[in-house]
Amino acid sequence: MHHRIICLLLITIGCVSASAQLSQSPENRAVVGTFPQEISKSFYSQDYLVKIGAMSKQETAKDPTALPTGDFLSIAVGEDDKVSIRTDKGSLVFDGTKWSKETKSDVDKVEDLPEKDSYGKVFATAEKDTGERAVGGEQGLFTINQQKEVKEIFPRDGSRSWAPTDVKGVAYDSKGNLWFCSPQGVGVRKGEEWTLYTGQDGLPYNDFTCMAIGPDDRVWFGTQIGAIHFDGETWNYRQGKRWLPGDEVRDVAVDSKGNAWFATNEGVGMIGFIPMTLAKKADHYEELIDQYNRRTEFGYVLEARTKVPGHFIGVSNHDSDNDGLWTAMYGAGECFDYGATKDPESKRRAKQAFEALRFLSIAPIEGEVDQQAGFVARTVIPVPNEGPDTDINPNRHPSYTLEGQQRNRERNDYLWKVYEPRWPLNKDETYWYKSDTSSDELDGHYFFYPLYYDLVAETEEEKERVREIVRNMTDHLVRNNYRLMDHDGTPTRWSDYSPENLNQNHDWYNERGLKSLSILSYLTVAHHMTGDEMYEREIKRLMKDHAFHTNAMVTKIQRGVGSGNQSDDEMAIMCYYNLLKYTDNPQLKKEMTYSFYKYWILEFPEMNPFFNFCYASQGIGVEYANPWGVHDISPWEGWLEDSIDTLKRFPLDRFDWRHTNDHRIDLVPLSRQAAQEPYEAGNRLQVVRTNGKVLPADERHFNHWNTNPFAPNYGGNGTGLADGAVYLLSYYMGLYHGFIVEE
Repeated sequence: MHHRIICLLLITIGCVSASAQLSQSPENRAVVGTFPQEISKSFYSQDYLVKIGAMSKQETAKDPTALPTGDFLSIAVGEDDKVSIRTDKGSLVFDGTKWSKETKSDVDKVEDLPEKDSYGKVFATAEKDTGERAVGGEQGLFTINQQKEVKEIFPRDGSRSWAPTDVKGVAYDSKGNLWFCSPQGVGVRKGEEWTLYTGQDGLPYNDFTCMAIGPDDRVWFGTQIGAIHFDGETWNYRQGKRWLPGDEVRDVAVDSKGNAWFATNEGVGMIGFIPMTLAKKADHYEELIDQYNRRTEFGYVLEARTKVPGHFIGVSNHDSDNDGLWTAMYGAGECFDYGATKDPESKRRAKQAFEALRFLSIAPIEGEVDQQAGFVARTVIPVPNEGPDTDINPNRHPSYTLEGQQRNRERNDYLWKVYEPRWPLNKDETYWYKSDTSSDELDGHYFFYPLYYDLVAETEEEKERVREIVRNMTDHLVRNNYRLMDHDGTPTRWSDYSPENLNQNHDWYNERGLKSLSILSYLTVAHHMTGDEMYEREIKRLMKDHAFHTNAMVTKIQRGVGSGNQSDDEMAIMCYYNLLKYTDNPQLKKEMTYSFYKYWILEFPEMNPFFNFCYASQGIGVEYANPWGVHDISPWEGWLEDSIDTLKRFPLDRFDWRHTNDHRIDLVPLSRQAAQEPYEAGNRLQVVRTNGKVLPADERHFNHWNTNPFAPNYGGNGTGLADGAVYLLSYYMGLYHGFIVEE
């Protein structure tokens, strides 16, 4: 377990002044101890496990947790928390280790009710310790007193007055409060007062099938598409195989520990809670990354693939377009961790990330083609020992042949570069490296290097190795008029930052603000690390002659919350962080802090801890003066609570299970203006919850912070294995800046 030594940072900028490392004030730090981490366990039939390739028939026959094939109908929890499940072929009981046949079952007891004709079909009954009973039926909600008098209930909550029908669930909590669920929504009677919940109040869905209440008074609901639990404040939707074996929930029961058990159309599921700390969760992701999410001898960190959904079977690693960016963001997290804790393991991991990124700058030197010093590769692929094979050589892939590149230019992007080799060999022919490097790769490298330089590199020799790379990268851009030049003598598709294109070429107007910000950030980083005044002079020249600072005041071409490209958001926020952290130019600091504020308020509904911590580290206590007065541009109330909530909600399971939310009743579509780019066909659905914020982290799947959080549906089939770097960067950054304090 890490021992956290907190480094605290507070930015105070008068009108926008320099930063200082100080303790965060109480309102800007969260003391986080042990919390209940939600987990799930699914029990599948033997046939299903064989079908997906998880086990052979012989193995399933020996597995005590594999269910026999059948239709799972209802479920109950008995003495000693033994779980009984009724199927179309008999009943089974689970004792915590194995399923076995049960000759006598408490599942689906038939109750003797008075006035049977009153209810229509009876769906659910419950009994209060006073003897009162509740009945949920086809015709409505009823109570039966000790004298067996039947009363139909018509709940009223202010202006809401319901005559519920098809009441699929009724239950009493430990305080004797009566709960029910019906297509109209959920209601609870406390004393004589009713509270009624609909989608406007956060109820996710209302096609109910059942309900149950646990010893902690957490209320669980089954629906035709997933499960719901309510803790008295927050509604949580549990849909998809991350949470349940099947979406159709037939029945639910809760054991004495508060674990909810579900009979579904595809098996038996359990959702429960274990004690967890944010640090323990970080350790969990670190272990998974080290075991499954590293590629090549350098350990590039990125998503892996498995052969079997939800199982660590046949795990394989493949390159991506952004190996440098993802590894840089992972490595940045390790730098923050070392800065906060001085844990030698985080230093080792940060150094490994540095060497991996450094190799992307070394691989192109004196290789198969002539690359200028300072060119950075996207990624690398090892050359097989037996020599290039047409099935392995990436240049033979249809996407990278001249014909494939030409098709991409004609169909998708008329600025796309067509040239070869796209994957040249390095000097000793041990690696192919990918060229045509993107601007997001550079943003990642420049984000990581100053953190490594300041927080991890301790000797002059270590620091000089970092300076050399940054100096080469930056000098390459300066001498080529701010273009990353590839071996064909032209700039890469996305790394053209030239003033002429940004300010005068209509094809680049969308890039003007972001790329101006990027270059100002790169030069600021280079000046910080090298002390070379040439970089400061370049900043002033770009401001004076080409208005790069004015361009960067509007970094994102957007049409409101939820619009624009999420990768641009990730890139911009990394650049803002470094520019504001290191600049000595008071005009630039003032203007870019306000620019960052305007950018961040568009991101506020995303509950993104990385974005929030980046802005809070630079914006807390800052006042901005303009002709209309002096204004506080500190982050808005709720930023820290949202950040901690997101970190707590990150599922321990990083498989790319699909999450479907477009049927929910608690979502509000964004306007067409915000949701749809002009070049997109059809109407793209973008949503927020009724509280104005995106779906929480445990109700969608994403591997990086560039995933669109306003989409309703996410994920794949469980064969993608995301890494946990997206959590680690955010958590370690919050720890380093003092926003998170571990108890």
